[in-house]
Parts: sequence; C-alpha cells; structure tokens
Amino acid sequence: MKVKVLCRNPDDYVRETTRDIQRVPRNYDPTLHPFEVTREYTRALNATKLERIFAKPFVASLDGHRDGINCLAKHTKSLSVVLSGACDGEVKIWNLSKRECLRTIQAHEGFVRGICSRFCGSSFFTVGDDQTIKQWNMEPPGCGLQEEPLNTILGKAVYTGIDHHQTEGVFATCGQTVDIWDEQRSSPIRSFSWGVDSFSCVRYNPVETQLLASCASDRSVVLYDMRESAPLRKVIMKLRSNTLCWNPMEAYNFTCSNEDYNLYTYDMRCLDVPVTVHMDHVSAVLDVDYSPTGKEFVSASFDKTIRIFPKNGRHSREVYHTKRMQHVICVKWSADNKYILSGSDEMNIRLWKANASEKLGLLTQREKAALNYNQKLRDKFQHHPQVRRIARHRHLPRDIFKQKRELHVMKEARRRKEQNVRKHSKPGSIPIVTEKEKHVVAIVE
Repeated sequence: MKVKVLCRNPDDYVRETTRDIQRVPRNYDPTLHPFEVTREYTRALNATKLERIFAKPFVASLDGHRDGINCLAKHTKSLSVVLSGACDGEVKIWNLSKRECLRTIQAHEGFVRGICSRFCGSSFFTVGDDQTIKQWNMEPPGCGLQEEPLNTILGKAVYTGIDHHQTEGVFATCGQTVDIWDEQRSSPIRSFSWGVDSFSCVRYNPVETQLLASCASDRSVVLYDMRESAPLRKVIMKLRSNTLCWNPMEAYNFTCSNEDYNLYTYDMRCLDVPVTVHMDHVSAVLDVDYSPTGKEFVSASFDKTIRIFPKNGRHSREVYHTKRMQHVICVKWSADNKYILSGSDEMNIRLWKANASEKLGLLTQREKAALNYNQKLRDKFQHHPQVRRIARHRHLPRDIFKQKRELHVMKEARRRKEQNVRKHSKPGSIPIVTEKEKHVVAIVE
C-alpha cells in the first residue's frame, strides 16, 4: 500500500520574530498573473514620481573664503579632506564630515592658480600669480610655530596649473611651457613647447601614468609622453578648451571643456573626430571631473549651473543650480562616488549629492531591496512616454531657459539654411558635415 505524505518546511512560512512581516507563498507562473506588467508599470510610474519628489541634491555650504574660489583638490588618501584655493592667495583645508575649516594658509600674492595633493597624501603643492611653486605639509605646524612651506621654487613666468604623478615624486606645471619637475630639484627636468603662447591646464593620465595632456591658448589639446623629448600630437579645435580630465577607468579617453558651451570626449588613439559631443550648457564650460567609476562626469559652467553627463550621453542627466550660486569656476567628484564639490565666484564651496534622490545614512535590508526594485522598474519602463517625461523634467532658471530656447532656434536656422543651400546646389558639391566633425580644425603630429 502506498501512502502519500505532505512535508512542509516551517522556515518557508513561519516568521523569525513577531516583528517580522508575514511570509506569503507566491507562485511565479506568468499564466496566473495576467496583469503583472500593468501593475509593474504603475509601480514604475510611482517610483519615478517619488524619485523626483525626493530629489534634494544640496547637502551643505562651506563658507569662509574672502574671495572667489579658483581651484579645488581632493586628498589622495582621505575622503573627508578637501583643499581649496581662492583669488586672494588664500588656501583652506576643509573637513567635509564636520563641515569646518581645519587650516588657513596665505600661500601666494594674487590668485592661487592651481593646487594638487601628493600621491602619498603627506603634502600638497600650490602655484600662483607670484611665479612660485610651493610645497606645504598636510599636517598643521606645532603650537606657536609659523606656517612655512616645505619648499619654494621661484619660476620665470606665471604658472597656471599643476598636477602630480600617481606613483612617483614628479609633478607637472603649465604656463608658458609645460614643465616636468622632480621634487628634489629646483629646475625642471624636461620642458615641452609647441609654438604656443600659454597653457591653461595640465593633467596626468591616472592609468598610463607616463602620459599627460594640456589645453593651450591656440585652441589645441596637446598630448605628451614623459619618456619622450617632444610632444606626441595635438588636435586644434574651433574654440579654446579650458580644462580636461582623463577617464580613470579607460586609459585612452579624456574629456575637455570648451568655450563653445560643449564638452568633447576624445579617444587619444584617434583624434580626428571626438567620440561624443556633450551639449546642454548655455555658456562657456570652465571645469570637468570624472567619477571614480568612469561612467559619468560633472561639468561646471559660466552659466551658474553644474551638470552631470553619462560618459557616452549627448545630454546631461542632471542639472544643479541655486539662486545664490554665481559662475561656477571649479568642480570635483568625491572619491567615494557619492558627492560633488563646486567652487564659485561668490566665495562658497557647495557639497551636492551625486544622485539627487539618494537617501543619506544607513539603510535597512528592506529599504535597500525596495530601492533596488524601484530602480529596476524605472530601467525597465524608462522609454515609456509618461515615465520618460517625468524622469527628464527639470526646472531651470528663467535666464537659462530663455538662452537654451534661443540657442535651439539659432541651431535650427543654421540647419535649415544648410539644407536649402544643398537643395539648390549641384549634387555632391556641398558635403554633409556631421556634428562631431564640425568642431575639429586639424590634427598635428
């Protein structure tokens, strides 16, 4: 005789504690849930609306400078320490977790043009309008001792930027030339120039550490190899680039901010056309910095806004602005990928969330599961018209909204004129130039 016995595991339906939620058995057979997609769409729409409701990106403001912020630098070993240089020659070291100033140094006479931390985090370097390079100790001096630099190098011209090597005691400066310095020497070990009056920015590649790039006043972006005696190549654009930043995860990609309101991502192996043209700003873009993941970057503009772009996206996914914030001069993305720092003309450093609707602090497991579920729903239905409309909508200041609309009208007029000229010309006489090709003038090897 055969006897059938039911066997149930109490762990499948009994709560661990009386405060836990009831366990409900579910059958995931799609034939039993004909309205599953409809329910998920409603949940995705509600999740998108809630994300926009909870989008409060501003975290804190660090005030204390007496002039506009001209440059920012991250500490290479500490997440909570940030350095800032102002237009009156003052350098401040900030503690972000306490939101207070740790030290104030009168570093230069005139502007602080550049600031960077040493790769080990024990000291930092500054350059200014007084034609000097100064190295400062990251630790404060003892009680009663005066603040003095560890080393001072007197140059022959004004230095406009500085960056330190990732693993060696070598740093690079730019001004009338791009100079490579050894920390133990008072004269550059190598100088690069290519018939250019001045350079505005120099950056080391964080992956291929022997490579560096600079932005020049002749509208060019120049690439160098420290092991060579001459520059490698340069790309000349229609308008001047202000700053550039290498992608920390892709050694051959870099993004430069331009005076023509756009940002351009290039592949150094093929500089003929940019990989992507990032368009949304309505004034000159002054600074750019990548996230540690290399998937996004943040840009600061003269139009008083900060925008976050995907690395392959033509348009920004987020725009930050406040009534008090003026022209944004410098911007940095924190090393933990959670925050963005911006320095602007009105003497304030602002701390923003990289994800505007992210909840700060510790999350329970149920909160994490709910957030992940909502994110997956938004990704699944992101192309539906209602979800896309709500997710993309941003309130802009009236001036920026008007400028954006005016730029759109001008762009459409140019496109319409090109079409009319091509229509009334001999076939093939007027070539079609893509948006990527329009902005590159020449490649010089």
